[in-house]
Amino acid sequence: MAEEKFHSGFVALVGRPNVGKSTLMNAVLGEKVSIVSAHAQTTRNKITGVWNGKNSQVVFLDTPGMHKPQSKLGQVIRQSTVDALEEVDVIVFICACDDPLGAGDRYILSLLKDKKVPVVLVLSKIDLIKKDMLLKKIGQYSRIHPFSEIIPLSARSGENLKEFTTVLERYLPEGSKYFPDDMVTDQPERNIVQEIVREKLLLRTREEVPHAIGVFTEEFSERENGKVYIRCTIYVERDSQKRIIIGRKGTLLKEAGQEAREEIQNLIGAPVFLDLWVKVSRDWKNKDYILRELGYKEHK
Repeated sequence: MAEEKFHSGFVALVGRPNVGKSTLMNAVLGEKVSIVSAHAQTTRNKITGVWNGKNSQVVFLDTPGMHKPQSKLGQVIRQSTVDALEEVDVIVFICACDDPLGAGDRYILSLLKDKKVPVVLVLSKIDLIKKDMLLKKIGQYSRIHPFSEIIPLSARSGENLKEFTTVLERYLPEGSKYFPDDMVTDQPERNIVQEIVREKLLLRTREEVPHAIGVFTEEFSERENGKVYIRCTIYVERDSQKRIIIGRKGTLLKEAGQEAREEIQNLIGAPVFLDLWVKVSRDWKNKDYILRELGYKEHK
């Protein structure tokens, strides 16, 4: 028998904020690569996740949710998503079943209409609606764009996840692997650390400091005692936000740091000393030098 040909390629996950892009990628990979919280616009950078099939490799770009920019940071985030659409072999447009089809979805579809690559619609969170409503959703979206495939799924329950990867394999070009089998992400450990810290803070601050938090890994070094010393600066915009982040008698920052430290230890397989500092930098989201420090490309 002839050997089955290998296929590989890049797949962009796009959609409005908080539709479950990061949750879907983490569920497919079986590991946590991209941070998840109840806040919209949690993902700020393109996070690359690698999934390996029997004769295929899918490289996911989990892009930030599309939104109207309100700052230089917002402009950078939006441009990151637009750039991703030029780099991929397949575009996956994700919509949450429990959200109505809105202007934000139509705006994203307007960016996709002239793309030469397959556009696959994923209707996520199908565990939240009844089947008759799901069928109406499928019909509604089918009328506004000629999708290559429509896949209803639930990242939470795992329903149709296998079908999702099977469809992607079908559209990948023939080619060799981009990454070795044991590589799940191309993100440097420093970047993953600051994303973990930011997630733990977002989970605890709810609506109080939604997107005023930026985290930068200042130091990442192994000490003589075998511990890994990590020092992160947490940027906020106002003194009141600093007080919220630190919490009463430092409890919020301590709890977030403890949870982040445990997750980082599991990630790198070594004991960690995590040193967190909170710094007020007014309007940091519009300061180029801070955006560069935090790893965001400068918006052109």
